[in-house]
Amino acid sequence: MAIEQEMKLALPEADVDASIAFLTQRAGAQPTSIPLENIYFDTPDCALAKVKSAVRLRRTPHGWLQTFKAGGGSREGLHSRNEWEMPVAGAQLEPTPLLTACATHPAALILKLAVPTLQPLFRTDFTRLLWNVLHEGAQIEAALDRGVVEVERDGQRHTVPICEIELELKGGPEQALLSLAHALRQVIPGLKPDDTSKAQRGYALYRA
Repeated sequence: MAIEQEMKLALPEADVDASIAFLTQRAGAQPTSIPLENIYFDTPDCALAKVKSAVRLRRTPHGWLQTFKAGGGSREGLHSRNEWEMPVAGAQLEPTPLLTACATHPAALILKLAVPTLQPLFRTDFTRLLWNVLHEGAQIEAALDRGVVEVERDGQRHTVPICEIELELKGGPEQALLSLAHALRQVIPGLKPDDTSKAQRGYALYRA
């Protein structure tokens, strides 16, 4: 298990170029561009969402990953969650190893009860520009995501846009994460802390 700590910032489309320039300068290198396809699973009555948990299947250029996120919270854009992630063979969940990985956490029981009726509810498809930034003694993964949250309902495709920056702490003091976010917002005033995750936006669209 890992504790994921990240700062999420809503990004106006008009400020995308300025954000790319800032992060490229701080990283000292051009970003890596990564297409990501994500499918979120839950029970028909959204049992996982009710306890602030989520199951995701992600396709990356290197293969498929499954992830279970549970607990945690967010405040002024700073998100902290328990996360279990592992590779899978293809576009299908493999619940047994996921349950084994989180077995000692209270969320394991919630996931075990949900597994028999898990189904895909929505997806997020976006391109991620990725930088590795060293800031005030911390290693920070900076990502700029642009794409859509998508739900298919009654034969129709419903979407909401994704345009945001995520700063994830990979090592070092949490204060450095807040400091980098502050520096970024000084240059791009349009950035706003965002307490709503991609999954939460997907659930909102699913329930609409």
